[in-house]
Amino acid sequence: MLGEELLVLGVLFLIAYVLGRVGKLVGLPAIPIYMLVGLVASPHFDLFPLSFKSADVQLIAVFGLLFLLFSLGLEFDQDEFYGNAKALLISGGSRIVINMAVGFGLGLWIGWGTREALIIAGMTATSSSAIVTKLLIEFKRLANRETPAVLGIMVLEDVYIAIYLAIVSVVLGGESSLWAIALQLAISFTFLVAMFALARFGGKVVSRLVRTRDDELFTILFFGLAVAFGGIGELLGVSDAIGAFLIGLVLGATRFRTRIEQFALPLRDVFGAFFFLNFGLALNPTTFGEVITPVAVAVVLTLVVNTLGGQLIAWINKLTPAEGFNASAMLQNRGEFVLILATLAASAGLDPRLTPFAGLYVLVMSIIAPVLAANSERAGAVLTGKNRRKKKAVRADAISRENIALVEAATAGLEAEPFGETEIDDIVPEESVEVASAADRLIEQAMAQSDEQLQRKRDPEY
Repeated sequence: MLGEELLVLGVLFLIAYVLGRVGKLVGLPAIPIYMLVGLVASPHFDLFPLSFKSADVQLIAVFGLLFLLFSLGLEFDQDEFYGNAKALLISGGSRIVINMAVGFGLGLWIGWGTREALIIAGMTATSSSAIVTKLLIEFKRLANRETPAVLGIMVLEDVYIAIYLAIVSVVLGGESSLWAIALQLAISFTFLVAMFALARFGGKVVSRLVRTRDDELFTILFFGLAVAFGGIGELLGVSDAIGAFLIGLVLGATRFRTRIEQFALPLRDVFGAFFFLNFGLALNPTTFGEVITPVAVAVVLTLVVNTLGGQLIAWINKLTPAEGFNASAMLQNRGEFVLILATLAASAGLDPRLTPFAGLYVLVMSIIAPVLAANSERAGAVLTGKNRRKKKAVRADAISRENIALVEAATAGLEAEPFGETEIDDIVPEESVEVASAADRLIEQAMAQSDEQLQRKRDPEY
């Protein structure tokens, strides 16, 4: 009966709410919480009397996938990308290439197949932009020196996701003819280039086309566009997810971006919860034993490679080692893109072990990474303790010299002439008062600067 299914679904989301509140207390993101709820409700989990089927929420889960990528395109920072393309390509590009190479090698070592290795390479290559953004806000690190580099790398990863999904969709399509593959790739990249060009140069035109003051009609319009372009992407062979990403990219270039975000983000959160819950429903705990070793190796490689990559980011962007450690801790997260790739792999009939591999990998990384990020500043300070004490002493000495100079300059006008040559009658009372007042102001300024320097929030390294 439909009533029973609605009741179970409502209870599941109430459980997700309670666990989400508990997760926030320990710094866990929502993604693993939703997956765990889906796992508990799945037919494969016998400890609870629930048996919710994936087919019951599959269409809504597809909407969740579309709106996850739609929001990613909507929030894409074109100015950041085009304005710092060279630096982003060097720091972010090298990070992606290294992670992909390590992931592909891991996939070949696991031995599930070449196409499976390509999927694993994509899973290990990029961070979860949703989790990273959330952690930057919750840990109050938006003003940190390494944050622009982190955000720039996330922007580059968005571009990488678009290109990678276009290639993977062709590879998973099953074409064997070289010309057919070349034609499909040409169509995919033409679609990508056209949409990026429209987003870059057609913002004003698109703004006129989507303009309406009615909130209801406006919501229906961008919802329809997201779903329709998901279908167009699927028909063109670049996947429904990338189609939604590209129309989000175009709409994000209009003057209605903020207004669209206001209505789209709640839809993303609700539908996205269905997507992660649905992925949890597809997990079978009895299959985790087959992938424990590959997942453990993947987690260790991810942590090591990204920690070393953080120092490369710091060197390229002229950051300190501690700031590089902060950046690497933030970028350790893995999330929605891993699950999207696993969903595509399952629909293409690849090795079924990719689904539990992706689920367990995301669960482990989405627990470890926030803990690392929460403690990265203290860990970075410990790792660079000697440098921290040296720089602190140098800064304190500089502050003292500056204050002494200010006080000397302030009192210079009050000193008597040497050898008593100044006569009392030569002193004008008004000038004396003005000089004394100026001196008082300068002394107060020096004291205020000293207090401000001592109370100023230190950079993470210190």
